[in-house]
Amino acid sequence: MAVPQGQNRSVFDISHTEAPDSETLVVGFAEFGLAGLTAADYLVDHLELEEIGHVTTEGLPAVTPFENGAPRHASRLFSRPDLDITVFMNELFVPPWATDAVAESVLDWTEANDVDEIAVLSGVPYQHGPDEHRTFYVATEDYRDHRLGDTEIPPMPGGFFNGLNAKLVARGMESPLRTGVFVTPVHAQVPDIEAAIRLLEAVESVYDLAADTDPLRTYAANLQQYYAGLAEQLAPETDDSPDWMFG
Repeated sequence: MAVPQGQNRSVFDISHTEAPDSETLVVGFAEFGLAGLTAADYLVDHLELEEIGHVTTEGLPAVTPFENGAPRHASRLFSRPDLDITVFMNELFVPPWATDAVAESVLDWTEANDVDEIAVLSGVPYQHGPDEHRTFYVATEDYRDHRLGDTEIPPMPGGFFNGLNAKLVARGMESPLRTGVFVTPVHAQVPDIEAAIRLLEAVESVYDLAADTDPLRTYAANLQQYYAGLAEQLAPETDDSPDWMFG
């Protein structure tokens, strides 16, 4: 897809009220099944994280969520002084032509704020059997050594990324930024709660978080209407523009 005129520059402007005091950024993007976004949303709520910043965009489709009559930014950063994790929730679909600029903005921000590690929660709609209803990882060697030695999460057997995940992993391969993508298959329902639970269980085991997943189904029911509407908005853009490929 051609880049619209005037939109070949950075489209994310990341600002925060206070600098995060954590080495790890956990990311949930708006993707198929919204599993990563749902998992990140639940982490923010269940761990009682506070919003420390937001992202403004230029040239991307506008999405302004609201709740109880109050609007909020679609892309926000959350943290807590006693927790060594910052969560980045991005409810705004990033079209293929903007992925490089968005990824570069995120990566520039991690470098400027001394973030040493990034973990992406990602659901992808690839063909799979019942025994593949689990979470896999794709991670740089330093991330594997630092985080995955004592876990039972298996590696993704094969395939390739493009788009945002490809850019983030490529930077991790070329820099000291430890980078891991946690991948699980998703289905058409939105949000795919079972997939979100799998991602939550993975990030809980890796980062030793007390993220009880039992209340997630009730919590997700409250998100269903909003995320269903978001998915309808994303569908025309995403059908022919996957951000993944597995074989």
